[in-house]
Amino acid sequence: MISEFKTFAMKGNVIDLAIGVIIGSAFGKIVNSFIEDVLTPLLLKPALDAAHLNNLNELTLFGTVKYGLFLSAVINFIIVAFVLFMIIKGVNAAKKKQEVSASVSTTQEQLLTEIRDLLKKSN
Repeated sequence: MISEFKTFAMKGNVIDLAIGVIIGSAFGKIVNSFIEDVLTPLLLKPALDAAHLNNLNELTLFGTVKYGLFLSAVINFIIVAFVLFMIIKGVNAAKKKQEVSASVSTTQEQLLTEIRDLLKKSN
């Protein structure tokens, strides 16, 4: 059983997944910091100033319901979703360019192969 576990744990996919989770966690911290410390204050500063507040925590309903924190979480989600959308869109565009260049090279290779074969037949 231990040898089977070693075999399972040392497979490339498991190690790749572990590395992906670790990098994703670190990237998540960077994204959260960017959103919470940079974007959210920039976007909410005018609204907070208009409401004469310094912090979203101060937005409360009946003195106990902190809907400001909820608004912050919603804004964070929207920003994260948009950033991920832009990243995926960029990755897909890069993949599409690679696929187009690969298909062009295969088309050129096919044409060159046909030309070569025709030249062999004519000689």
